[in-house]
Formats: sequence, C-alpha cells, structure tokens
Amino acid sequence: MKTITTTLVSMLLVLMTSGAQADVTLADNSKILGKWKVNAEALGIDKQKKILNVRWEFLPNGVLKTVGEDTLGRTSEMDIDVKYSVESGVIKKQVSPGREKYEDCAVVELEGSSMILKCKGLYLFMTRK
Repeated sequence: MKTITTTLVSMLLVLMTSGAQADVTLADNSKILGKWKVNAEALGIDKQKKILNVRWEFLPNGVLKTVGEDTLGRTSEMDIDVKYSVESGVIKKQVSPGREKYEDCAVVELEGSSMILKCKGLYLFMTRK
C-alpha cells in the first residue's frame, strides 16, 4: 500500500510540474534591447493565439517604443512610447503613457531570436527583428 501511495504521489508531482513554465530572470535590459515583432498574444501559453501586427523597441534609456496597426482604421499606425525598467528579474512596463501605473512582464522563454512574455494574464510571442 505504501508503494502505491508513493508512486501515485510521484506521478502527481510530475504531472503538476510538467505544465509549469520556468521564467528567465533578467539581470538587466541587455538581453531584450532592440527591435521585436510581437507576433501573437494568447490567454495561456498553450491557448489559441491571436495574430498581431505590433513592433516593440526596447531602448537603453528606459523607453519602450510601440508601433501597431490601428485596428479602428483612423490612421494606418499608432505610435506609443512608454517607460520600462528591469527590476527583480522582470520587465516593469508602464500601462499607458502619462500614467505611473506599471505591470510586470516575466520572460517565460528567451531562446535565440524568440521571446515569450507573460504580462498580467496575457502571453506575448515575439521575434527579434
């Protein structure tokens, strides 16, 4: 009976940890600096992705330049600059210009020219340009 219980507990632990994503801890902004194409967003890492046409550029002075397609059709593009910093291993990004409210974006994966961020319940799938 003890062997069966131990086996079941081991299997349960394996199942619980297999779906977990290991975050990348950033020491500073050096690994994210430059231009990125935000390809898609999703509610979960394995959920259905919504294709995006957005570009981000992390500048060394703490500015995140965002250029995106205007989906409402008023202009062809919208260009927004917000502040960002790297603190405690995560990206702290200003929610909107002029407001001092920030959200944490954890780097879930940073491999080669691809990066996955987890920001407040939303995963962003990016490619370095």
